[in-house]
Amino acid sequence: MSSSQKPPQPKGCGRYSVVSGAERALEELIRRIGNKVPLDFVQYKSQEVTFFSPSENDKVFFPCPLKEQDAIAAIKALEALTAATIANLRWNNGEKVNRKIAVDLDKSACFLMSAYLTTLDNKGKAHPDVKEMINKTDLNNAQTILFRRLSANLYRTKDGKYYHIHGSLDPDSLLRALGLDPQLDLQEYGLCKRKIGSAVAKFTLAELENMNRQVKGAGIEAITWKEFQDSKHGKVLCTEPPFSLERHPSAAGDEPASDAFSFAEFGGQAKQPPGRLLGGVKVLEMCRIIAGPTIGRSLAAHGALVTKVTSPKLPDVPFFQADVNTGKHTVDLDLKGNAEHRRIFEDLLREADVLIDGYRYGALDDLGYGVKKLEEIAEERGFGFVYVAEDCFGGTGNSDAEWAGRRGWQQIADCATGVAWAQGEFMHPRKPEPVIPPFPMSDYGTGALGCLAALAGLYQRATQGGTWVCRTSLCQYDVFLMGLGLLPPQEQAELRREHKGTGDSDFFGLRYDDSVDEVGKRALVSLGATAGHLLQGDLMCEARSNHFGKTGGENGKRVGAKVRWPKEAIAVSDLIIGHVRPARNNGDDKPTWDQDKWEVDEKLADSIGLPRTHPEYVLASA
Repeated sequence: MSSSQKPPQPKGCGRYSVVSGAERALEELIRRIGNKVPLDFVQYKSQEVTFFSPSENDKVFFPCPLKEQDAIAAIKALEALTAATIANLRWNNGEKVNRKIAVDLDKSACFLMSAYLTTLDNKGKAHPDVKEMINKTDLNNAQTILFRRLSANLYRTKDGKYYHIHGSLDPDSLLRALGLDPQLDLQEYGLCKRKIGSAVAKFTLAELENMNRQVKGAGIEAITWKEFQDSKHGKVLCTEPPFSLERHPSAAGDEPASDAFSFAEFGGQAKQPPGRLLGGVKVLEMCRIIAGPTIGRSLAAHGALVTKVTSPKLPDVPFFQADVNTGKHTVDLDLKGNAEHRRIFEDLLREADVLIDGYRYGALDDLGYGVKKLEEIAEERGFGFVYVAEDCFGGTGNSDAEWAGRRGWQQIADCATGVAWAQGEFMHPRKPEPVIPPFPMSDYGTGALGCLAALAGLYQRATQGGTWVCRTSLCQYDVFLMGLGLLPPQEQAELRREHKGTGDSDFFGLRYDDSVDEVGKRALVSLGATAGHLLQGDLMCEARSNHFGKTGGENGKRVGAKVRWPKEAIAVSDLIIGHVRPARNNGDDKPTWDQDKWEVDEKLADSIGLPRTHPEYVLASA
């Protein structure tokens, strides 16, 4: 943004400027992508993007030393630039049309803590009534019973290291290996921490690593950024771009997919904007928790039909579904033991354009639905896929990436890359120790990278044909984030002053063994005092979902609930960006791509400017 385009002097003048930081981060993101990813749209410059805060709060909001707001704004900006490039392809025969692009810094900050801002009937994720309003997908009580929940937490080892154990969504084996009774029904926070912490403290780091392998856990030592950079895995990731994009070496679909962005699915409407960028694009999402499903949620905001497929036999975190299932249809299919379910899935897959894989590397191959299967289908139908893989550690296919096969989650990536140590040194500069940062920001950042990769893949498929394989990971997001450097010491000092509380609300009273939930809860309280506008309704979408709420309606159905979640952060001229259907539980819909079976919420459609004459609206109303 040139000096003549600069907005009026914002509040917070003299403090660190997120607007300037986001501009630098966008240039760095484009540099990191470089010539390793063959994308035509990297020719665009950051001057074509306006970063702004409608509240004129050009400042750091989070009690965190990392440039999280800069990083997510940059990724969202490149998403918008990619969308503009695809729009030119779809509506302008590929000729460049200068479209106005804006990134709302308040909304992008909300995006990073979406799970903590989403509510059902004004009740957040920690409210005791919420569990009765959502289907129980916590099949092993890994979230419901606090003792089991804290089997995914950071503790001290016998030899003075810090190790994040993680029982994933079934902690029985881990708890037994630690000498603990997995059936203990303890709900007192301090007691649970002490009991598990004292058990972990009986083991050295090496012993915990061995235990982790035996129980197929997701644990890892918390190390510093320097230690990560010096590791074999770190050396690989630090030379890689935040996401990769490669054409699959196959002859299938070699001709450009001229119908990739066709309006044929919408009744032959005129190819004129304003429009839905991904109208007619079909996305199959094979993911759980946050990062992977965020890819699908973001693509749905661009108008794609996104079907999330989960197994009724696999656990998931219930409340996250009220957030990341926004805009989608959701289907339960057992692909391991049900032949009819496999047939249904394969029917969906044959029509899909994008497959999102959020499972451990090789898991979909084991089911028979990896890239090889996509290649076979592409040969049959004559055009390719965009395959987007998201995992924890990245480095897939590189023999030097020693952690590529490890299981992991957001907290694990934050411990592996030095993010947790950076947070802890900020909070406790005199006696540093690692602390997991507030909110699942790495999850959402990785989901944003995955959306960007999917858009890039669709662009390449449309212009060059073939099947495109995109990969990103939680650690790759963290590497990009840490590569931006920490906030200046003066800014960190101001954040310590701003967010200093008292008693149980004191954010800086948190220690290494405080859970992600406790860290997020205290950060949210502090934000209410320092950046309360982020928690207000102006930044939220609102719609009624008949899929949530307490049971008791007709035939025992749920009575419905009002869902609130953060609005989309980007705007591109002539594009309609936003969701037209609220979230629902996993497995709530019938498997179909038929457009007339995909409902549109009138109020949501009106709020994003979708005309009643738009084919997405017309077909849903048929």
